Amino acid sequence: MTKRFSALWLAPVALVCAAPPGLLAQAKGTWVLQDARVVPVSGPAIEHGTVIVRDGLIEAVGANLPAPKDGWVIDCKGLTVYPGLIDGLSNWGLANTPPAAAAAAGGRGGRGGVAVVATPAPTQVVVQAQTVSRGPEDRPSNVSWIKAADQLFPNDRALETARNGGFTSAVTFPTGNIFSGQGSVINLAGEKAGDMVIADAVGQHLSMRTAGFRSYPGSLMGTIAYIRQIYLDAETYKLAKSIYEKHPQGLQRPSYDRTLEGVLASPRVLLPATRNVEVERMLAFAKELKVNAVLYGGHEAWKSVDALKQSGTSVLLSLRYPEAAADADPAQEDAERVLMLRDKAPTTAGVLAKGGVKFAFYSDGLATPRELMRAVKKAIDAGLESTAALRALTLSTAEIFGVSDRIGSIEKGKIANLVIADGDLFATSTKVKYVFVDGGKYEPPVEEPAARPGFGGRGGGRGGPAK
Repeated sequence: MTKRFSALWLAPVALVCAAPPGLLAQAKGTWVLQDARVVPVSGPAIEHGTVIVRDGLIEAVGANLPAPKDGWVIDCKGLTVYPGLIDGLSNWGLANTPPAAAAAAGGRGGRGGVAVVATPAPTQVVVQAQTVSRGPEDRPSNVSWIKAADQLFPNDRALETARNGGFTSAVTFPTGNIFSGQGSVINLAGEKAGDMVIADAVGQHLSMRTAGFRSYPGSLMGTIAYIRQIYLDAETYKLAKSIYEKHPQGLQRPSYDRTLEGVLASPRVLLPATRNVEVERMLAFAKELKVNAVLYGGHEAWKSVDALKQSGTSVLLSLRYPEAAADADPAQEDAERVLMLRDKAPTTAGVLAKGGVKFAFYSDGLATPRELMRAVKKAIDAGLESTAALRALTLSTAEIFGVSDRIGSIEKGKIANLVIADGDLFATSTKVKYVFVDGGKYEPPVEEPAARPGFGGRGGGRGGPAK
């Protein structure tokens, strides 16, 4: 007989349930989410729908499906099943990274003496300023070969906090440098780091960092020139390797350069652009560099819809809207441009959606999932349709990073990342009842735990280029 999810079967799994809620998942197996409103995102909602999960994957989804005899049935009458939410640009899973031994980051035999140190909290791989920089060949502030997947810590408390709010995956990136390294798509649960990784290298995170240098490239112009030179070097390096592979005899082999290898291995490049002028600048820069670019920040991207649409460039929209500093002088009047940016930022998502520009949301340092939902609700109140808002936290994110065949919607064969809530996901009164990550079931605590400092980001440090 099909086993019913009720108090009758809790005794055999008492050891699992004795742990604090949200810390341990009930074991993978066969689960039947029955009589729910199912929102696949990739298609219309299914009333009285059933989702069958087996061994971590979605086995079937549809209306009034029969429950398999070996499945635990959860009666979801009055509940809604959504795809697990995805943070499009995060540091979740990295915040407990311990200090690493200093290493030379020079791309050509270690020239330049650049020390690379991973700091424990928040996670950043920081390239310390050089006393003297001889130019781009020293590779300052460049750790392009680093992968977030190699720095994951499953016990990062941010994972549990985010998961309790319905987030099941994140595109997590190391930051702190001009070339900060490869981001990885991860699930927010796993006994070990390797269990969490969905895709290990989905893009290179770039910033327009100018601080910390005594000389080159310590200005916005210098940083742009430096990035341009790196890509010119990468093309030359790629050509030299290609020629050598075809005609190795009689030619001197090119020296291995891990910095340029990391640049060439990046399937896409994340470029910072918050203001309109930065959007226009980064679109032109991406075209010049001939890279598959994704812009992040985007608060003033509503002014550049046509250019974004024409270029086919996707945008990661920060949910940390610009606002006045807490210690700002009330007698000091802000510039009209600043006031307009604050007023219009929540409308950007709706404008991009109507203009046909693909976009996704990211947390950018907001403290809790509740704050994230409030920020999304603010975008909905400013003109974004709720269906588009859900897509920007699920399928669109997966599409931007090339993993939509695995996560982002409720479809047969995809990873069983699901959120079961008692209503509209963006309503303030809605409670998350269950979360499935890789087919493991979690039950969030009734009361949302206090947020730890620095959850989800670095205090808004992912904004646009340095002014």
